[in-house]
Amino acid sequence: MFQLKRHPANPILLPRPDSPWQALNVFNPAVVFHRGLFHMLYRAQGLDYVSRIGYAVSEDGVRFSRLEDPVFWPEAPKEARGVEDPRVVFLEGRFYMTYTGYSAQGIQPFLAESETLLRWRRLGEALPEMGNKNHVLFPERFGHRYAMLHRRPPAIWVAFSSDLKTWEDDTLLLPPRPHLWDSVRVGAAGPPLLTPKGWLLLYHGVDHGNVYRLGVALLDREDPRRVLHRPEGFILQPEEVWEIRGDVPNVVFSCANVVVGEEVYVYYGGADRVIGLATAPLAALLRYAEEG
Repeated sequence: MFQLKRHPANPILLPRPDSPWQALNVFNPAVVFHRGLFHMLYRAQGLDYVSRIGYAVSEDGVRFSRLEDPVFWPEAPKEARGVEDPRVVFLEGRFYMTYTGYSAQGIQPFLAESETLLRWRRLGEALPEMGNKNHVLFPERFGHRYAMLHRRPPAIWVAFSSDLKTWEDDTLLLPPRPHLWDSVRVGAAGPPLLTPKGWLLLYHGVDHGNVYRLGVALLDREDPRRVLHRPEGFILQPEEVWEIRGDVPNVVFSCANVVVGEEVYVYYGGADRVIGLATAPLAALLRYAEEG
């Protein structure tokens, strides 16, 4: 079984008790590698349990320096209880962030854009469905259309749009698999990675014990609705104390997988409390996706 390798500096980002908005939990970050730096947008909670998004930057992908104040916070009524689980892609000269808005009505997928990663412009609802989340854009268009993965519970779907407003051709992509580690529900991790073999997708799966693990699938280069390979095994599961015990136990949950050189950096939340990093050679991970 192929497994990601945890970084020895883990966990790489911890809550800050001296900062009210991130005193309790920091987790589930988006990360992009841009102009030689790792840029992290991470979900944080203070004692009010409202999720805000902070920014941190790193030269090596391990030691991050963060801003004192959040760069994104709840503004709209459907975000009143938090903005959660950002995923970021760089597409056609700008950054797009998909995130989940949480309110008394439930959860709903939203979209924002930025030229700087520090100031964001809201684009509104990504899909007009309550209960939908884990949505992330592909980092390029297919023809003239954008493509977005999302979770219509309990499965991963893919939809297309020419304007990021109206979505069509919604197609079931990855359902849960009975009797395996992803038997209850699944959701996309970070943005799909383009490789010579197709789109490499990392995703999380949940079993009946509510344990979150990470796995991979390989999608067709030209038509991401076609699943080429989906290994039965997982590539990361909760094992460390800080992954097993936290605000939500037994969770490794990723919103970011970044390729730098020949290495894949997978950033993930551990038990909804801290941020960890695990890595793998891209060639080895791709080989496992094809053969596993």
